[in-house]
Amino acid sequence: MPRFSVCVEMIFRHLPFIERLEATSKSGYDAFEFWQWQDKDIGAIAAEASRLRLKVAAFGVGPNIAGGTLVDSSNHDAYLATMRMAIEHAKRLDCQTLIVTTGNEIAGLSRAAHFDALQRGLERVAHAAAEDGVTMVVEPLNTRVDHAGYFLDHGADAFRIVREIGHPNLRVLYDIYHMQIMDGDLISTIESNIDLIGHFHVADVPGRHEPGTGEINYANVFHRIDATSYAGHVGLEYRPSGDHAASLAGVKALA
Repeated sequence: MPRFSVCVEMIFRHLPFIERLEATSKSGYDAFEFWQWQDKDIGAIAAEASRLRLKVAAFGVGPNIAGGTLVDSSNHDAYLATMRMAIEHAKRLDCQTLIVTTGNEIAGLSRAAHFDALQRGLERVAHAAAEDGVTMVVEPLNTRVDHAGYFLDHGADAFRIVREIGHPNLRVLYDIYHMQIMDGDLISTIESNIDLIGHFHVADVPGRHEPGTGEINYANVFHRIDATSYAGHVGLEYRPSGDHAASLAGVKALA
């Protein structure tokens, strides 16, 4: 069974944020993740995670998906400053994985120029992360349903740029929900690029609900991930279609 992490931004979202951690623990899970840190009480999260013996699997550099863009070279210094603050919070939370998004396309800029700026930005991100032993995972997102205008929207592009940079502190966050919408060919892609994957996200298609509610054969996907060398977490980043705790039990049954 994969090492699951509960995304408490989407699961147990009806509860006050800090109470979501105990709900995660009571559901039989030992890891969680969240999105941006800027609106969180990091001290409270650290204390509650320690009390419950929960692992903070990942969180986002932020501040949001569209902003803080890495495809704009004039923004790189500001992004690195935000990233360094995120790393300090990661140390406090004993978290080794931070999520990077590329930002939206810039009008009038060629695709080649976007990629050039992104590569230079990610190189800086990787070197800065290495100083503190943190892994940065860059996430391609779908632009057909959820994130119109986002730049990095295909897995092949993410794997290519991370492979070209070739830094051990830079990996891809492979979100199976997003990449099913954009690319398909999930298992082959995962197995061919497992050395470059630093984190997974899962949800089913359509609807972004829990695995087992849509078209993806998650029993097979989980089995094939288990058969690889992957030792990281698989983040459950879905909207429960019904009872939240019951959906988490269903994921374990499926795996």
